[in-house]
Amino acid sequence: MDLSQLGDFGPLGFPLWVRLTHWFNVLFLLLLARSGLAILAAHPKLYWNIHSRPGSEWLRLSRKQMPTDRMWCSTDEEVAWPSWLTLPGGHGLGLGRYWHFFSALMWLLCGLIYVALLFLSPQWRRLVPTSWEIIPDAWQTLLAYLQFQQPEPEPPYTYDPRLPFNALQQLTYFGLIFLLTPFQILTGLGQSPSILGRFPWFERSFGKGGRQTARSLHFLGLVLFGGFLLIHLVMVFWHGFAKEMDKMVLGLAESPGTWLGAGLGLGLIAAIVLVLAAANYASEKHRRATHWALSTVVDFLRSKTLHHLISVQDYAESEISPHFRINGYPPIAAYPQAQGGDETYERLLAGNFADYRLEVSGLVERPMSLSLAELRALPKQQQTTLHHCIQGWTSIGRWGGVPVRAILDRCQPRPGAKYLVFHSFGMHEESGKPYYECVALKVGTHPQALLAYELNGEPLPVQHGAPVRVRIETKLGFKMVKFLRAIEVLDDYSKVGDGMGGAREDEQQFDMGAEI
Repeated sequence: MDLSQLGDFGPLGFPLWVRLTHWFNVLFLLLLARSGLAILAAHPKLYWNIHSRPGSEWLRLSRKQMPTDRMWCSTDEEVAWPSWLTLPGGHGLGLGRYWHFFSALMWLLCGLIYVALLFLSPQWRRLVPTSWEIIPDAWQTLLAYLQFQQPEPEPPYTYDPRLPFNALQQLTYFGLIFLLTPFQILTGLGQSPSILGRFPWFERSFGKGGRQTARSLHFLGLVLFGGFLLIHLVMVFWHGFAKEMDKMVLGLAESPGTWLGAGLGLGLIAAIVLVLAAANYASEKHRRATHWALSTVVDFLRSKTLHHLISVQDYAESEISPHFRINGYPPIAAYPQAQGGDETYERLLAGNFADYRLEVSGLVERPMSLSLAELRALPKQQQTTLHHCIQGWTSIGRWGGVPVRAILDRCQPRPGAKYLVFHSFGMHEESGKPYYECVALKVGTHPQALLAYELNGEPLPVQHGAPVRVRIETKLGFKMVKFLRAIEVLDDYSKVGDGMGGAREDEQQFDMGAEI
């Protein structure tokens, strides 16, 4: 490589913006990894098949065994990992998701700033390979490291201050920034019900495993980032801690190592650890305040992007899952996990729901009370779609029922009506409060927003929400209320429950939008 072709790099060493984005990148990656593990703990199994059939996982990160003598739900598979590992610790799926999305946004912003400044300056030449000579040089460097030897100087990679990385380092950093990072972003988006519902081709681009393949690949990307971090730390000590801190903190390309750089570096590491600890403390001791703070940023941005997508899914009958997973216990006294059951529901169940009435009230011109027979008499719609549980599993089912907009057309919402509240016979399994979820009124007009009374051509089974459940295919499963009792039309969802948009939002800090 001819150094004269590289141009002027400006001052020797690393500019301030390189050092700042480096340390912020460390912080946001650690927040992402720890919150990602909190999400994984909610369903610590990974699959290459879209059906998430129990026993078909390729990786299992739990020793839990499910009961064989009774019905069990996917919530029974959750594990509680410690706070030193995850953010937050314990059963922290709700806030874990918020921390993950907030950190992803900050990490993306940091990365965009870094890449923009990189290519607006000659600094890109330090990172982007410009000659195929780098491949054999990188191989020789790798062999030297594997033999626990210090690599020999590799002109021009090691002796020239304008190229402070050896060939292997340069290739690694390039791959991390320009290959692994986009890979993680794409596999993350590949787990969004809103995106996959609107763009089925994107889900199919991951092969037959679809979203589950994306989830597995996303985890493997996390492992690669973790491996990089481990090797990076080893190399920092290998090449001299004080010397490397001078580069990362003071920006010195060549230095024998100073106590100033080492001291400041240790101070920055301590500050990152304190931020991580503070995030856990806030999440565990001040859940509502943390929920509000993170949702202010995350929900606003998602509402401007994913909230308006509609589902156009149409899976083939041959793709229907042979086993559709279950989540949530029926409101029956026989299941103590259902908080004692609901007497009205049990009476209706005993009568095969002949006396069932769906109440529609609130800001409507014509309140309605519809029996199951009357619902079945309305125009029927069928759709074969992918169910996305917030825990991570998926299943495909064919749903039959009444479009929500058919009900809205008949009851005629009044001016000012903005939200639908779906009330269930069931209870929240932890608090025992009545279960409900809210969505925007316009979501009810989406083509695949459905009140389902059939699954795979059969009457809806009790374990899946009989007699009627909600299907909104751009949302996560917890928004699709089972054991539907009533629909209420309101101008403001903050008037219901604790005002966060649903029972799980109130109690577990789940996200109101539920688009990803």
